[in-house]
Amino acid sequence: MTVAAVPATPEVLDLYGRPSIVRRVASWAGWGISMLAVLTIAAPLIWVLYGVVSRALPVWRWSVLTQLGTGTGGGLANEIVGTLVIVAGVGILAGVVGVSSGIYLSEYAHGRLGSILRGGSEVLAGIPSIVLGYVGFIALAVALHWQFSLAGALIALTALTVPYIAKATESSLRQVPTAYREGADALGMSPPYTMRRIVFKAALPGITTGWLVALAIAIGETAPLLYTAGFSNSMPSLSLTHSPISYLTYAVWEFYNYPSNTFVHLSYDAALILVVLVLLLIITARLIVSFTQKYTETN
Repeated sequence: MTVAAVPATPEVLDLYGRPSIVRRVASWAGWGISMLAVLTIAAPLIWVLYGVVSRALPVWRWSVLTQLGTGTGGGLANEIVGTLVIVAGVGILAGVVGVSSGIYLSEYAHGRLGSILRGGSEVLAGIPSIVLGYVGFIALAVALHWQFSLAGALIALTALTVPYIAKATESSLRQVPTAYREGADALGMSPPYTMRRIVFKAALPGITTGWLVALAIAIGETAPLLYTAGFSNSMPSLSLTHSPISYLTYAVWEFYNYPSNTFVHLSYDAALILVVLVLLLIITARLIVSFTQKYTETN
């Protein structure tokens, strides 16, 4: 028995087999709204980039990358090194804690305990950064007598970024197809081996992206570091406590209000360097994601 074809209604196709005017108008409207949404998101970014670049390039000096800060200006070498040290430390601490937390939440935290832990992580992610900095100052700089220090800065920024990494890790692991786990179980693989060799590899692009986004957030933070890291015109030392450390966001926040044009220009330079660092992190994230996706597809 054959089923007769149902003729297209005028609302779907016109006499020439093309989409009707109603559908075409709806399609154009959808594209227009989508483009408007993209421009709405991109406009503030373009405005910020233009403001930073247009102010920094006319007064840019390559010597700021190698000169230390002085009372009369100098360069930003100590701020750049301090920022890189802080970001590297946060990347290690927050990466280990955040990824481990995400694995636990995804694979082992079920029922009431899982709900409580996820709620706590979301609450921690919603706490203002300046509050975390003040708590770090009271608990670490004052109560433990660490004073302004690298360790205090690392702990404060780790507490700020861990929820993002944990959420990204949990979401990435949950998106791995169940067939991967079932196939590994059918082959007799142990759960730890399955997690390490199959599930984690498949989730690695999303985990890496979340980790690098958290680092970008850490690069741009100022409030927690004002209470925990302090500031110094010297290069960072190997001491974790009782030694303040400099960072670029302090130069942006503080030098801009100085009456001297030299310091104002240094704040422009620091803002441009921060933008470049964030862009490098984004590019690195895309390269790592591309590599890991290719690796997981071929292995």
